[in-house]
Amino acid sequence: MKKIAIVSDSFKGSITSQEICDIVAEEAARFFPACEIVGLPVADGGEGTVDSFLQCIPGEKVALEVAGPYFARIPSFYGRFGETAIIEMAAAAGLPLVGDAMNPVRTTTYGVGELMRHALEHGAKRIILALGGSATNDGGCGAAAAMGTRFFDAAGEAFVPVGGTLSKIARIDNSETKRLLKGVEVIAMCDIDNPMHGQRGAAYVFSPQKGADAEMVRLLDSELVALDQALSRELNASVAELPGAGAAGAMGAGAVAFFGARLNPGIETVLDTVRFEERIAGADFVITGEGKIDSQSLRGKVVIGVSRRAKMLGIPVFAVVGDVGDDIDEAYREGVNAIFSTNHLAIPFSEAKKRSALDYRLTIENLFRALAAMEKKA
Repeated sequence: MKKIAIVSDSFKGSITSQEICDIVAEEAARFFPACEIVGLPVADGGEGTVDSFLQCIPGEKVALEVAGPYFARIPSFYGRFGETAIIEMAAAAGLPLVGDAMNPVRTTTYGVGELMRHALEHGAKRIILALGGSATNDGGCGAAAAMGTRFFDAAGEAFVPVGGTLSKIARIDNSETKRLLKGVEVIAMCDIDNPMHGQRGAAYVFSPQKGADAEMVRLLDSELVALDQALSRELNASVAELPGAGAAGAMGAGAVAFFGARLNPGIETVLDTVRFEERIAGADFVITGEGKIDSQSLRGKVVIGVSRRAKMLGIPVFAVVGDVGDDIDEAYREGVNAIFSTNHLAIPFSEAKKRSALDYRLTIENLFRALAAMEKKA
């Protein structure tokens, strides 16, 4: 073996992408001591995306105070490398920030816009928004307000819309936001194809996870319908049916309408940014993985994104995952050569996650033992 590449997502709640890279590197040193190791810890757009980027690309984490989901000031951050800023919605509007006080009728993305504005005022020419884990359903209006967009009600009073007040928008002035974003590329990392509103939209599909009951879901959906109408009327923006418009409380729709963003699959954005093809060129194989591989993994997740590109380079891919679901034949057609589960014992997840690093190491050890034996025989 001359070169091994590790490009894995974390196993949520158990081991991080960086820990996975470290384990594989340590085991590779045992079995293939002369082998070059390339570790690219990645994420698909959710929590931990900033750290994953900064582990792959030299840069810095910028700390600042912004508005949290209920407008109270909270510590937050974004990543910066060169003229690119990577911003996690979860860092300013995430579910963990609200605890048990979940109410998407009242929460805001204002802090996300503050992160964007700070990045722009400090030289960013490219902004990557990781749309994941939000506690909001405001269609990105809060973020737009922080970026200079002004919203007015029927009486001409300016206000910052939240999930439950979108229908009050009578006029929108987006001129300041356009000025700030002149010459700036905005990419929104998005791995779902849900529309802005309706039965498959942001409110019906995702707001129950954010604390919405049935009555609240109906209210939030009707508010998004009103926002859709306002965006069409005021900004000439037709975004409701775009695949991904419903992501992160319809932040997908707002990112396109207010910021001129491009909705892009999360893993594709990551792999482009870290120069995936260049970094893994010449590898004997790639190890990838995530907590579970199933039919859902075929929709923009890390394993499939990595495998498709590696296949184009003719590089074999081994997926080391926690759980293996049904209906995974498509994964093999997309470039995965073999799938290995790290689950060695029939125990509850609460116990399994305590030994996840050990089980991952044992799985890699067994894989490398087999490969070393084959290499020796050859």
